[in-house]
Amino acid sequence: MGAKNTEKTSQVARRIADLVQQIHHHDFRYYVLDDPEISDAEYDRLFRELQELEAGYPELRLSDSPTQRVGGKALDQFRKATHRVPMLSLANALSEKEFREFDERAHRVLELPDAEPIEYHAELKFDGLSVSLTYEDGQFVRAATRGDGETGEDVTQNVRTIRSVPLRLSTGSPPRAIEIRGEAILPIRDFERLNEEQARKGQKLFANPRNAAAGSLRQLDPGVTASRPLTVFAYGLGHVEGLDVPTMSGYQDLLARWGFRVSDWRKVSRGADEVIAFYREIEQRREKLPFEIDGVVVKLNRFQEIDRAGYISRSPRGMVAFKYPPRQETTTVEDIIVQVGRTGALTPVAIVAPVYLGGATVRRATLHNQDEIDRKDIRIGDKVVIQRAGDVIPEVVKVIESARTGKERKFHLPGHCPVCGSKVERRSGEAVVRCVSRDCVAQLKERIRHLVMIDALNIEGMGERIVEQLVDAGLVRRYADVFKLTQEQVLELEGFAERSSAKLIEAIERAREPELYRVIFGLGIRHVGERTAKVLANHYGELEPLFSAAQEELEGIHEIGPEVARSIRDYFEDAQHRQDVKNLLKQLTVKPPRRGTAGKGVFAGKTLVLTGTLPTLGRSEATRMIEDQGGKVSSSVSKKTDFVLAGAEAGSKLDKARELGIRVIDEGEFLQLLK
Repeated sequence: MGAKNTEKTSQVARRIADLVQQIHHHDFRYYVLDDPEISDAEYDRLFRELQELEAGYPELRLSDSPTQRVGGKALDQFRKATHRVPMLSLANALSEKEFREFDERAHRVLELPDAEPIEYHAELKFDGLSVSLTYEDGQFVRAATRGDGETGEDVTQNVRTIRSVPLRLSTGSPPRAIEIRGEAILPIRDFERLNEEQARKGQKLFANPRNAAAGSLRQLDPGVTASRPLTVFAYGLGHVEGLDVPTMSGYQDLLARWGFRVSDWRKVSRGADEVIAFYREIEQRREKLPFEIDGVVVKLNRFQEIDRAGYISRSPRGMVAFKYPPRQETTTVEDIIVQVGRTGALTPVAIVAPVYLGGATVRRATLHNQDEIDRKDIRIGDKVVIQRAGDVIPEVVKVIESARTGKERKFHLPGHCPVCGSKVERRSGEAVVRCVSRDCVAQLKERIRHLVMIDALNIEGMGERIVEQLVDAGLVRRYADVFKLTQEQVLELEGFAERSSAKLIEAIERAREPELYRVIFGLGIRHVGERTAKVLANHYGELEPLFSAAQEELEGIHEIGPEVARSIRDYFEDAQHRQDVKNLLKQLTVKPPRRGTAGKGVFAGKTLVLTGTLPTLGRSEATRMIEDQGGKVSSSVSKKTDFVLAGAEAGSKLDKARELGIRVIDEGEFLQLLK
């Protein structure tokens, strides 16, 4: 009996493996190639047989079985997922002129003659949600959203339900580990069907396909994601071990062989002229594509050249998003209202007749400031042209004066704050009018929203509505008040029950140990974005030195200009701001910077320049190693440079280093210094 059972189990195991392989193959034919080989009925028969065998022999179920795509247990919340290689954003080229300027910069960075055409890889820029897919020894193990580029959300269960994502790399010898970047999208026709279904159910409609894709992928219940017709186009590369592929085009060919869906519209182009021709061709076909795009992504085709080009801020120098002109539409200005921001800025906003524009229904458009209103002579009742590009709030481009009836009314910003009634002022040299009251509720709400947002202290669940309730109830007047809230106080607010109030307090507790740059960014200092906050955090290592830093000292920090330095100085010279920050710090345990902490590391306080191709290290990897040891990487050689790390085919930077007597080291010396 034992031998018979063993033989039976072996037969079932072989049949399960065969069915898994068959179904993966047919999923690829149907969901990736759109070219099925069998009928739906035959596919269902194979799937049911696999389900029955796995039910009878659960111990034989394979980890990449297609039956595991249908969903899993609903989550309470998403876990965080750190990207081993940051998912950087791309700089934009908004015209052919700007793209040619990018091409010129690429020639300079790569130290190539102007007449030598660069080999580029051009592909569609999908308008969806960026995702990272990790495979180990060919098996799918993790998926994450882009998040802030360094940390995203773990959406593995949800991505597992997407049929165009292979659970196993299908051909060849897979790398030990590889992180594949792509875009989760919802095709336009599927988006329209989904909204029709939402309408039938009386549920909220999605604004556009991108919004629908993001909402579908970020469902806590994987079963909901499984019911949505999402697809993923693969195109990018993150962390990798055990793979050597020289070009972007070759890598995407490999992705296709592995079973991923890659764009049919991609081209290797020699020089800017060929890229522009491809850009124009896609623009002509754009309206007929089955999915939303907003431009063409252009990359240096050779990975080695991408590394040589390096990075600036949070963008690779060897890639650019060549965007299409913003779409425009005509509508009517029904009213003009005034919003008050966290710095007191009064911003006029046009309330317009609803119009579908750039994939979303638009009801508001920014008017920027009074000077802009006067320059364009925008009046209430005017027929206007508005435009929207990507996520940027729509703006009024021009007035159609020929459509005026004489009933239109001019608009002027009020002399008092529309929220608190305090006087407003306009500083010399500024176009912005500001409310100067410290007690303005509108400013307070915006400051608290900024403090708790995902890129700052990241208090999950504390959105705009809840911040409004907390401020209106008088529970939050200063930054520190957020961390003094009790569950009993939250329970008094409308819409809160025992569970929801407990979850908010738990989220506040989790936010008590932020990284230093998040605190600096969260303070909402004018001109201090996330990147500048990281620069300040890495330079000082703690917040207190900023209280007394002189403007000249701040200007001496790489990437900090006079205007930013003045804004930081003005903020901390204000006694109330300093006290608010001190009180906030009493509620927090701030984590020091993960890299570049002042006074620590082999390269602390040192500036290095990279040139040429290193034997084993990529440029981005070497840069991270330098920053981890407290150093800074500069793109140009000067008297302030401490080391030049030179590899093969080093160019003019090496010559200049020798001319200035700067120490030149190779990769071996560099690694020895790190030891």
